[in-house]
Amino acid sequence: MRTIWIIINLIVWTIILGGGGAVLSIFSRKGTHVMHWVAVTWSKIILWSGNIQYSISGLEKISHHQPYFFTGNHSSGFDIPLAYATIPNKMVSIAKIELKKIPIFSQALSAGGHIFVDRSQHDKAIESLEKAKKSLKSDPRSILLFPEGTRSVDGEIKPFKRGGIVMAIQMGIPIVPVAFCGTYQLLTKGKWNIKETSIEAVLGSPIATENLDVKDRRIIASQIRDEVIQLKNDWEKKHF
Repeated sequence: MRTIWIIINLIVWTIILGGGGAVLSIFSRKGTHVMHWVAVTWSKIILWSGNIQYSISGLEKISHHQPYFFTGNHSSGFDIPLAYATIPNKMVSIAKIELKKIPIFSQALSAGGHIFVDRSQHDKAIESLEKAKKSLKSDPRSILLFPEGTRSVDGEIKPFKRGGIVMAIQMGIPIVPVAFCGTYQLLTKGKWNIKETSIEAVLGSPIATENLDVKDRRIIASQIRDEVIQLKNDWEKKHF
Protein backbone atom coordinates (compact mmCIF):
# COMPACT_ATOMS: atom_id res chain seq x y z
CA MET A 1 0.00 0.00 0.00
CA ARG A 2 2.82 2.39 0.82
CA THR A 3 4.37 2.01 -2.62
CA ILE A 4 1.00 2.37 -4.36
CA TRP A 5 0.27 5.56 -2.40
CA ILE A 6 3.62 7.04 -3.44
CA ILE A 7 2.96 6.15 -7.09
CA ILE A 8 -0.49 7.79 -6.95
CA ASN A 9 1.02 10.96 -5.49
CA LEU A 10 3.84 10.83 -8.04
CA ILE A 11 1.39 10.77 -10.94
CA VAL A 12 -1.09 13.30 -9.53
CA TRP A 13 1.44 15.88 -8.37
CA THR A 14 3.59 15.56 -11.49
CA ILE A 15 0.51 16.51 -13.54
CA ILE A 16 -0.62 19.30 -11.19
CA LEU A 17 2.74 20.87 -10.35
CA GLY A 18 4.54 20.04 -13.59
CA GLY A 19 1.74 21.20 -15.86
CA GLY A 20 0.84 24.23 -13.75
CA GLY A 21 4.45 25.27 -13.31
CA ALA A 22 5.18 24.96 -17.02
CA VAL A 23 2.22 27.23 -17.82
CA LEU A 24 3.18 29.78 -15.15
CA SER A 25 6.78 29.86 -16.34
CA ILE A 26 5.60 31.02 -19.78
CA PHE A 27 4.25 34.22 -18.24
CA SER A 28 7.06 34.74 -15.73
CA ARG A 29 10.42 36.35 -16.33
CA LYS A 30 11.77 34.02 -13.68
CA GLY A 31 10.55 30.78 -15.22
CA THR A 32 13.44 28.70 -13.92
CA HIS A 33 12.80 30.02 -10.39
CA VAL A 34 9.17 28.95 -10.67
CA MET A 35 10.13 25.48 -11.82
CA HIS A 36 12.76 25.13 -9.11
CA TRP A 37 10.03 25.80 -6.56
CA VAL A 38 7.93 23.16 -8.33
CA ALA A 39 10.78 20.62 -8.17
CA VAL A 40 11.36 21.27 -4.46
CA THR A 41 7.64 21.08 -3.61
CA TRP A 42 7.15 17.94 -5.73
CA SER A 43 10.12 16.25 -4.04
CA LYS A 44 8.92 17.04 -0.53
CA ILE A 45 5.42 15.76 -1.33
CA ILE A 46 6.80 12.48 -2.70
CA LEU A 47 8.92 11.94 0.41
CA TRP A 48 6.03 12.97 2.67
CA SER A 49 3.63 10.58 0.93
CA GLY A 50 5.93 7.69 1.78
CA ASN A 51 6.51 8.90 5.34
CA ILE A 52 10.22 8.93 4.53
CA GLN A 53 12.48 10.69 7.02
CA TYR A 54 15.18 12.70 5.27
CA SER A 55 17.94 15.15 6.16
CA ILE A 56 21.09 16.84 4.88
CA SER A 57 24.50 17.48 6.41
CA GLY A 58 27.34 19.71 5.26
CA LEU A 59 25.26 22.76 4.26
CA GLU A 60 27.73 24.96 6.10
CA LYS A 61 30.32 24.08 3.43
CA ILE A 62 28.49 25.80 0.56
CA SER A 63 27.02 29.18 -0.36
CA HIS A 64 23.32 29.07 -1.15
CA HIS A 65 23.77 31.58 -3.97
CA GLN A 66 26.81 30.08 -5.70
CA PRO A 67 26.35 27.75 -8.70
CA TYR A 68 27.88 24.30 -8.20
CA PHE A 69 28.01 20.92 -9.86
CA PHE A 70 26.52 18.70 -7.15
CA THR A 71 28.07 15.37 -8.11
CA GLY A 72 26.94 12.17 -6.45
CA ASN A 73 26.13 8.48 -6.51
CA HIS A 74 22.89 7.14 -7.98
CA SER A 75 21.40 3.96 -6.57
CA SER A 76 17.69 4.70 -6.15
CA GLY A 77 14.74 6.56 -7.61
CA PHE A 78 14.71 8.55 -4.38
CA ASP A 79 18.11 10.21 -4.97
CA ILE A 80 16.55 13.01 -7.04
CA PRO A 81 13.71 13.86 -4.60
CA LEU A 82 16.23 13.79 -1.75
CA ALA A 83 18.52 16.22 -3.60
CA TYR A 84 15.78 18.74 -4.40
CA ALA A 85 14.15 18.49 -0.97
CA THR A 86 17.40 19.28 0.85
CA ILE A 87 19.82 21.31 -1.32
CA PRO A 88 18.72 24.98 -1.25
CA ASN A 89 20.50 26.16 -4.41
CA LYS A 90 18.54 26.69 -7.63
CA MET A 91 19.39 23.46 -9.36
CA VAL A 92 18.67 21.58 -12.57
CA SER A 93 19.63 18.13 -13.76
CA ILE A 94 21.26 16.68 -16.84
CA ALA A 95 18.60 14.39 -18.31
CA LYS A 96 18.63 11.78 -21.05
CA ILE A 97 17.13 12.99 -24.34
CA GLU A 98 14.63 10.10 -24.14
CA LEU A 99 12.79 11.90 -21.31
CA LYS A 100 11.62 14.48 -23.85
CA LYS A 101 9.14 11.87 -25.05
CA ILE A 102 7.23 11.86 -21.74
CA PRO A 103 4.24 14.28 -21.85
CA ILE A 104 4.01 17.00 -19.16
CA PHE A 105 7.21 15.74 -17.51
CA SER A 106 9.31 16.84 -20.49
CA GLN A 107 7.57 20.23 -20.65
CA ALA A 108 8.24 20.75 -16.97
CA LEU A 109 11.92 19.88 -17.35
CA SER A 110 12.30 22.20 -20.34
CA ALA A 111 10.55 25.08 -18.55
CA GLY A 112 12.82 24.59 -15.57
CA GLY A 113 15.96 24.92 -17.66
CA HIS A 114 17.02 21.30 -17.24
CA ILE A 115 19.61 20.07 -19.71
CA PHE A 116 18.92 17.27 -22.16
CA VAL A 117 21.86 15.25 -23.44
CA ASP A 118 21.71 12.96 -26.45
CA ARG A 119 24.06 10.09 -25.60
CA SER A 120 23.34 8.05 -28.74
CA GLN A 121 26.42 9.45 -30.48
CA HIS A 122 29.56 11.15 -29.19
CA ASP A 123 29.13 14.17 -31.51
CA LYS A 124 25.53 14.69 -30.37
CA ALA A 125 26.57 14.46 -26.73
CA ILE A 126 29.27 17.11 -27.26
CA GLU A 127 26.77 19.36 -29.06
CA SER A 128 24.31 18.97 -26.17
CA LEU A 129 26.96 19.95 -23.63
CA GLU A 130 27.96 23.02 -25.67
CA LYS A 131 24.33 24.18 -25.66
CA ALA A 132 24.23 23.54 -21.92
CA LYS A 133 27.27 25.76 -21.31
CA LYS A 134 25.66 28.66 -23.19
CA SER A 135 22.46 28.19 -21.20
CA LEU A 136 24.29 28.19 -17.86
CA LYS A 137 26.14 31.39 -18.76
CA SER A 138 22.92 33.22 -19.60
CA ASP A 139 21.03 31.89 -16.57
CA PRO A 140 23.46 30.72 -13.82
CA ARG A 141 22.22 27.72 -11.86
CA SER A 142 23.61 24.63 -10.18
CA ILE A 143 23.71 21.22 -11.83
CA LEU A 144 22.70 17.93 -10.23
CA LEU A 145 25.02 15.35 -11.78
CA PHE A 146 25.05 11.56 -11.51
CA PRO A 147 28.30 10.62 -13.31
CA GLU A 148 27.68 6.87 -13.07
CA GLY A 149 25.24 7.35 -15.93
CA THR A 150 22.56 5.06 -14.51
CA ARG A 151 21.38 3.71 -11.20
CA SER A 152 23.52 1.10 -9.47
CA VAL A 153 21.82 -2.30 -9.16
CA ASP A 154 23.90 -3.46 -6.19
CA GLY A 155 24.52 -0.24 -4.27
CA GLU A 156 28.20 -0.12 -5.26
CA ILE A 157 29.37 3.17 -6.78
CA LYS A 158 30.41 2.63 -10.38
CA PRO A 159 33.17 4.54 -12.23
CA PHE A 160 32.30 8.18 -12.91
CA LYS A 161 31.87 9.30 -16.51
CA ARG A 162 33.69 12.50 -17.33
CA GLY A 163 31.36 14.59 -19.55
CA GLY A 164 29.68 16.69 -16.86
CA ILE A 165 32.91 17.03 -14.90
CA VAL A 166 34.66 18.39 -18.00
CA MET A 167 31.90 20.99 -18.36
CA ALA A 168 32.39 22.08 -14.74
CA ILE A 169 36.13 22.49 -15.33
CA GLN A 170 35.65 24.41 -18.58
CA MET A 171 33.20 26.80 -16.92
CA GLY A 172 35.17 27.19 -13.69
CA ILE A 173 32.21 26.07 -11.56
CA PRO A 174 33.10 24.34 -8.26
CA ILE A 175 32.24 20.66 -7.88
CA VAL A 176 30.59 19.46 -4.66
CA PRO A 177 30.84 15.71 -3.94
CA VAL A 178 27.52 14.41 -2.58
CA ALA A 179 26.77 11.04 -1.04
CA PHE A 180 23.10 10.08 -1.24
CA CYS A 181 22.91 7.74 1.74
CA GLY A 182 20.27 5.18 2.67
CA THR A 183 18.45 5.47 -0.64
CA TYR A 184 19.66 2.07 -1.87
CA GLN A 185 18.43 0.45 1.34
CA LEU A 186 15.13 2.33 1.00
CA LEU A 187 14.37 1.21 -2.55
CA THR A 188 16.60 -0.98 -4.72
CA LYS A 189 16.45 -0.70 -8.50
CA GLY A 190 13.94 -3.19 -9.90
CA LYS A 191 12.20 -3.67 -6.53
CA TRP A 192 8.83 -2.36 -5.31
CA ASN A 193 9.10 -2.84 -1.57
CA ILE A 194 9.98 0.42 0.22
CA LYS A 195 11.75 -0.27 3.49
CA GLU A 196 11.68 1.58 6.80
CA THR A 197 14.89 3.63 6.83
CA SER A 198 15.93 7.27 6.87
CA ILE A 199 17.89 8.87 4.06
CA GLU A 200 20.40 11.71 4.00
CA ALA A 201 22.34 13.84 1.52
CA VAL A 202 25.90 14.33 2.78
CA LEU A 203 27.82 17.21 1.19
CA GLY A 204 31.58 17.26 0.86
CA SER A 205 33.73 20.37 0.56
CA PRO A 206 33.54 22.21 -2.79
CA ILE A 207 36.40 21.51 -5.19
CA ALA A 208 37.60 24.61 -7.05
CA THR A 209 37.97 24.05 -10.79
CA GLU A 210 39.64 27.24 -12.05
CA ASN A 211 43.13 25.73 -11.94
CA LEU A 212 42.17 22.23 -13.07
CA ASP A 213 43.09 20.98 -16.54
CA VAL A 214 40.62 19.11 -18.73
CA LYS A 215 43.37 16.68 -19.75
CA ASP A 216 43.38 15.45 -16.14
CA ARG A 217 39.65 14.65 -16.27
CA ARG A 218 40.13 10.93 -15.57
CA ILE A 219 42.12 11.61 -12.42
CA ILE A 220 39.68 14.29 -11.27
CA ALA A 221 36.64 12.05 -11.89
CA SER A 222 38.32 9.29 -9.89
CA GLN A 223 39.16 11.68 -7.02
CA ILE A 224 35.57 12.92 -6.83
CA ARG A 225 34.27 9.34 -6.85
CA ASP A 226 36.66 8.43 -4.02
CA GLU A 227 35.36 11.38 -1.99
CA VAL A 228 31.74 10.31 -2.53
CA ILE A 229 32.60 6.75 -1.50
CA GLN A 230 34.31 8.02 1.66
CA LEU A 231 31.31 10.20 2.58
CA LYS A 232 28.96 7.26 2.03
CA ASN A 233 31.11 4.82 4.00
CA ASP A 234 31.42 7.23 6.94
CA TRP A 235 27.64 7.65 7.01
CA GLU A 236 26.98 3.91 6.87
CA LYS A 237 29.39 3.26 9.76
CA LYS A 238 27.26 5.54 11.92
CA HIS A 239 23.87 4.17 10.84
CA PHE A 240 24.31 0.45 10.21
